[in-house]
Amino acid sequence: MTAYRIATIPGDGIGVDVTAEAVRVLDAVLPGIAWTEFDWSCEQYLRTGAMMPSDGPHQLAGFDAILLGAVGFPGVPDHISLWGLLIPLRRAFGQYVNLRPVRLLPGTTSALRGRTAEDLDILIVRENSEGEYSDIGGKHNPGRPDEFVLQQSVFTRVGCERIIRYAFDRARERCRTLCSATKSNGLIHSMPYWDSIVEEIAADYPDITVRHMHIDALAAEIVLHPDRLDVIVGSNLFGDILSDLAAAVTGGLGLAPSGNIDPTRTAPSMFEAVHGSAPDIAGQGIANPVAQILAGAMMLDQLGEKAAATAVDRAVCDVLDKGATLTPDLGGTATTSDLGNAIADRAAELVAST
Repeated sequence: MTAYRIATIPGDGIGVDVTAEAVRVLDAVLPGIAWTEFDWSCEQYLRTGAMMPSDGPHQLAGFDAILLGAVGFPGVPDHISLWGLLIPLRRAFGQYVNLRPVRLLPGTTSALRGRTAEDLDILIVRENSEGEYSDIGGKHNPGRPDEFVLQQSVFTRVGCERIIRYAFDRARERCRTLCSATKSNGLIHSMPYWDSIVEEIAADYPDITVRHMHIDALAAEIVLHPDRLDVIVGSNLFGDILSDLAAAVTGGLGLAPSGNIDPTRTAPSMFEAVHGSAPDIAGQGIANPVAQILAGAMMLDQLGEKAAATAVDRAVCDVLDKGATLTPDLGGTATTSDLGNAIADRAAELVAST
């Protein structure tokens, strides 16, 4: 059995609560993981002026993967937590894929009336290293009547080609349909460029049906006709917005995992729940750990531990479907640890039976 070295960054708020349960579940299916915890967080920022040490990426470089909780704390602006921890790690490790699967899990109900699990199973492939999330720009003429800011987007051929090709490969594994999020009628340079690269790469995948949809129409499509969608590829901003919307209609952010992935496997990938730190319920034992546990399953899959990943995924589905151990957001009275324990026990049973 391979001995993996995994770094955990529980972060702030419920990130601490749910990461503990994900670790519990992963230990149940793959004993022997060597965990190392880093206390990098917004609270550390308030104490030291930095979310993580300047050599943070160097400290993490030797790990096989990273399990991130959530960051965010009252008094710390969101752009501080994003640019102080998440974006530097994503870019230092070449994690240019942000993979966000969204589906309706057993025992849960969609916000959309009458929709079933067959209708709601979408894989969102988000570009994770450039696009609209750029630090190029700034404030000019501060304090004057003609004060203004500039925010520049960056779309490189390398960045666009690699994420679009990755999405086509995922579509080939699934239902062979791909929808590209665009806004080429309003963004005169970046989105026509993106669209042209989608068309170039589509020529290499004649078996894939390709659609281009403006981001506003695509948001409506997720609500009105989610069954028409399978793999969606989008820029950094578009993929971020669409994945939160899709998670909301498939049961809520408490059920949605994500992975920041280096497909070359030359650096550690980082896995996290889509939800934030929810400081208003932190430490109360009522946070839903499912998204973080499923992020752990994605991590196992990326590490090549397919059987263990499948056991975790099935355990989550079995426990939710049974409905006896649900946190308040799912209509139950169970605590965070109750649900984590139930999933860990079921996952251990599944591993033992194989």
